[in-house]
Amino acid sequence: MKSSVCLKEYESQNQGSGELVRMPDHKKKVYEKKENKWLNNWLFLAPCLLTLALCAGWPLLKTIYFSFTDAALDSLDDFQFIGIDNFINLARDQDWWIAVKNTFVITVVAVPLETILGMIIALILHRNFKGRGWMRAIVLVPWTIPTIVSARMWAWMLNDVYGIVNELLIRVGIIDSPIPWIASNTLSIVSIILVDVWKTTPYMALLLLAGLQSLPQDCFEAAEVDSIPFRKVFMKIILPLMKPTIIVAMIFRGLETFKIFDLVYILSSGNSATATMSVFSRKHLVDYADVGFGSAAATALLFFIAFLSIFYISFNRKKLNKLS
Repeated sequence: MKSSVCLKEYESQNQGSGELVRMPDHKKKVYEKKENKWLNNWLFLAPCLLTLALCAGWPLLKTIYFSFTDAALDSLDDFQFIGIDNFINLARDQDWWIAVKNTFVITVVAVPLETILGMIIALILHRNFKGRGWMRAIVLVPWTIPTIVSARMWAWMLNDVYGIVNELLIRVGIIDSPIPWIASNTLSIVSIILVDVWKTTPYMALLLLAGLQSLPQDCFEAAEVDSIPFRKVFMKIILPLMKPTIIVAMIFRGLETFKIFDLVYILSSGNSATATMSVFSRKHLVDYADVGFGSAAATALLFFIAFLSIFYISFNRKKLNKLS
C-alpha cells in the first residue's frame, strides 16, 4: 500500500547506470510504521464515524431529500418531487426572513455579552481567595440547569401578571406598572437574549478560565512585583495571549446560538414575530405538518451554519496561526 508506493518511488529515484538501488531496511521499517499508524488511526475512528453516519448522516440526507418534495407528516410515503419550489416559497416567505433577522440579532448581541461577562468572571475566579472552589461550583449552576427547566422558570418570573421580576421592580420603585416582558415582540427578544446570557455566561467563563490557567504565571508575578496596574496587565499581557482562546470560544458559542430553539420556543410560545430559524422549521414540520417546506427551512439553516463555520474558520485561521 502506502509503504510499497514509497518504496517504488525511492527505487525509481535512486536508479544509477542500470543498477537498482534498493531502500535500506531501516527506511522500510519507518515507512511500514507510518502505514500501520495511519491504518490504526482510521480503525480507532471507524466506530465514531459509523455512529455519526447512522445517527446524524442519514437523517440529514433524508431531510435534504424531503426538501425537494411535497411530503406531508401524515403521508410520508406518498409525495412527489417538486424541485426547488420549497426553496422559492421559502425565499418569498416574510416570516422566514423575520426568523433569520431574529436569529442574527440574538447571536450578534448575546455572544459578545457572554464573552465579556465570562472574561470578568474568569478573571475573578483566577485569583487566589478563600472559598474559590465553592465559588467556581456556584457560578456553573445556571449552565448545569437544563434549558427547558430554566426557560420555564424564567417564563414564570417574567410573566406580567404574577411574575416576580415585575413585583420586585415595582417595590423598588423602578417601574410603576408591570412590563410585558414576554408578551411584547420587542421585549420578548430582549428577554430571550438576557436569559441566554444568564444561562451560558458560566460556560464561556469556564472556557476562558481554562485559557487563563494555561498562561505562563511568571508574567503575572513579575507584573505584581513591579506594581503594574491591572489594566495594563490585561491589555498588554492577558488579552494578547488569550486571543486564540477567545476566538475559538466565540466561534463555538456563536454556532450554538445560531441553532437556538428550546429557549425561544418556550419563552415566546412559537410566536412568528419572535421565532428563530429553528422554531420556524419546527412549526412547519410539526404544527403545519408540511414536511417538504419544513425540511427546506431546516436545510437552509444547515447551509447558513455551514457557511458561517467556513467563514469564521477561514477568516480567523491566519490570525490564530500568528497568535499561537
